[in-house]
Amino acid sequence: MGPNANDLGAVFRSARHALRLKQADVARAVGYSASAISRIEGNRMRVNLDTCLLLARVLDIPPEQVSGFHAPADPVIDTVGTLPMSDEEDAMRRRNLLGALAAGASAVVGTGTAAASPTVVPDLDDVLFRLPPAGPAPLRVLADQTASAREAFTAARYNDLGNSLPGLLSATEATRDAAVGRARQQANAILARAYVLASELAAKQHSDAAWVAADRALAAARASGMPVPVGEAARVLAITMRRSGSCSSAVRFLTAEAAVLDPAEGRTGAVRTTLLLTAAYSAAAGGDRTTALALLDEADETVERRPQAAPSGLFTVDATKTQAAVYRIGVHTTLGTPDEGVEIARGLNIDLMPTPERRARAWTDTARMWHALGNGEEAFAALRRVEEEAAQEVRRPALRALTSSLLYSPARVQGLREFAVRTGAVPA
Repeated sequence: MGPNANDLGAVFRSARHALRLKQADVARAVGYSASAISRIEGNRMRVNLDTCLLLARVLDIPPEQVSGFHAPADPVIDTVGTLPMSDEEDAMRRRNLLGALAAGASAVVGTGTAAASPTVVPDLDDVLFRLPPAGPAPLRVLADQTASAREAFTAARYNDLGNSLPGLLSATEATRDAAVGRARQQANAILARAYVLASELAAKQHSDAAWVAADRALAAARASGMPVPVGEAARVLAITMRRSGSCSSAVRFLTAEAAVLDPAEGRTGAVRTTLLLTAAYSAAAGGDRTTALALLDEADETVERRPQAAPSGLFTVDATKTQAAVYRIGVHTTLGTPDEGVEIARGLNIDLMPTPERRARAWTDTARMWHALGNGEEAFAALRRVEEEAAQEVRRPALRALTSSLLYSPARVQGLREFAVRTGAVPA
């Protein structure tokens, strides 16, 4: 008997078993962590249609059987289970997957833009539980190293960031544990920022380590007694809650944290605004249109009164009209009303955003909007802008899934296949 019509995880799991593949094999093919594949197969992690289609392609499942986020009444798994492949067919399909893996690791040649070099980072699932040994270091040195790590993130140099984080986290924890008084508070603030970065990087790879890092970030931030680190750590923790499907809990948590921050005070006003924007997106992900739009309006009112930025340093937070507009586009797309974001997108000057990572995220939201509207040309143009801003960003699992979905849509877009090969979305 085949899997339940709503058991999408069972469809993926059965197809993987039929191909005699491990979860780690599939994870490498799509750019996720093995733990994320486990959660998808267990229906403990929500995935969008683009990701479903990417997994279907890797596992040789007809795309119509995963569209709509459920398997049809007669899933392909019954056929796979009752009609085993010949050794020759099995070998061929294994070679196809290995080709996809190789393409994902080596497709780095670009045309007209910076090459999208592969993101080679340590497995954060393992790193966070086995930090390398390190001794205490001067706070100034740790602050400088953390600032460099943050710069790597904002410049979308994720491989540099991933390779620097384990030693930074270990040294900062050792310093915090050896410190007392004000020095301990400062060490906790630095540690909070480092763990925020770890959580953000893990979230980009859909790794369960995001939750662990965010929880540690919030604990360190609260120990620092500083409201800006607390707000930033609360934001990344809420994102992990949303990704696990706890959207309403994320909204309640974010709004409670925002309520204790003074919108008129320079150190906290920008953080409060970003919490409201993140809460709006979380509400949209949970299908709560009324709450999502109300939170967007509240954030807009705060920005209108005074565009804000937290003080320069490790916890610089931007809260501008442009950022609020980008969130509004993403909220409308998530709510299933992408047409309401078109005029916003047309009037948006993404070049005003301060960092490559922020600009790449804005272009990503724009690409998703156009894709939802069925405009492949505009969606691809936005993806090209993502690549121009941050070459490593287009190799993220979510972007590869979006690219793959565009490629296999009925409309043909010139240059899209070359882009898909270059970014590892499809084998060469």
